[in-house]
Amino acid sequence: MEIERLKLKIRDSIEAQREQLIQLSLNIHDNPELGFAEEKASAWLCGYLRNNGFHVEQGVAGLATAFRASYGQGRPRIALLAEYDALPKIGHGCGHNIIGVSAVAAAVASKSIVDDLGGSIIALGTPGEEGLGGKIDIVNAEAFKEIDAAMMVHPDTRNMPTTEALACSTLEAEFFGRPAHAAGQPHKGINALDAMILAFTSINSLRQHIRGDARIHGIITDGGEAPNIVPAHSAAVFLVRALDYDYLTDLKDRVLNCFTGAAVATGARLEHKWRDRTYAPMKNNMIMAALFRRNLESLGRDVKDFDPRLGMGSTDMGNVSQVVPSIHPTIAIAPSSVLAHTPEFAAATISEAGHSGLLDAAKAMAMTVADMLQPGTIDKIRQEFNRG
Repeated sequence: MEIERLKLKIRDSIEAQREQLIQLSLNIHDNPELGFAEEKASAWLCGYLRNNGFHVEQGVAGLATAFRASYGQGRPRIALLAEYDALPKIGHGCGHNIIGVSAVAAAVASKSIVDDLGGSIIALGTPGEEGLGGKIDIVNAEAFKEIDAAMMVHPDTRNMPTTEALACSTLEAEFFGRPAHAAGQPHKGINALDAMILAFTSINSLRQHIRGDARIHGIITDGGEAPNIVPAHSAAVFLVRALDYDYLTDLKDRVLNCFTGAAVATGARLEHKWRDRTYAPMKNNMIMAALFRRNLESLGRDVKDFDPRLGMGSTDMGNVSQVVPSIHPTIAIAPSSVLAHTPEFAAATISEAGHSGLLDAAKAMAMTVADMLQPGTIDKIRQEFNRG
């Protein structure tokens, strides 16, 4: 069967690039860069794509480390999304070295499919996923206007064809008080740190009375200058998450009330802003997911359905899924005892299991591209998207 011949060719192509792809993943892992500063990772990925015949444009949507690499002409246009930013101090504890390399590997392996079946393959470099929302900028720049479908694969402890994601907004809050000698004249000061701690305590009380699928969490980024000075300034960053936009809006109001109440109680002045990068919930395209699942299973992987009881995060891939048919499956690279966003998970990304996950993710994505370029398939995918 022709499609099976193409898929075998894909697998062989990726295996032929095994050592180069693993080394690329190791390079990104060993040189972690924070969001919007991924200069080395972006350059390495772009170089690999150029060397394999892709036309590469850098600086997409005004983001210096974003890129768009294309091969082929006409439609369908299928985008494979690369992430490559790291976490502060932890490095690639979310496995974005695997995400970035698997996307470009799948794109290169898809060249032969495009040559045989037509259409175009796009490798889209999307920086700043960890809280900065680079894909939101790319969506707003209408870079997905001519894209027919998009996908990426995230490393995990489970093989899943879909993931759910919580809508997420970021709150930046500051309290301004009045400094004073903490022992000699504390009554003349206004304690901005007390205001922040009171806000934290209020949020802890609020958590008992919110839905089980919502999350509120944050950190204090400034708590004063010295213990013998009444803190005149405090600052914090909070993430507020919910499964849908309506509940997120309600929850944001309730969270802000915690800060407002702390300001009234202490006399400190509150300043706040909500970042204009709200992460959207994930809208999974189930036709794409079924194709991907079948391909991942053909590689010998045990694939499970998403289980919300095991937890959910947020991703700016959710924003992409609201404008174009999308999937965000996962690939297992570590046992369930290894938690994401930890040094242990970062180590797993460069283990043998991590390398296997990288190669299998690339194969499954490219094989799914082959399915999607079959006559009529992209029309069915679009119809499901429009119904949703």
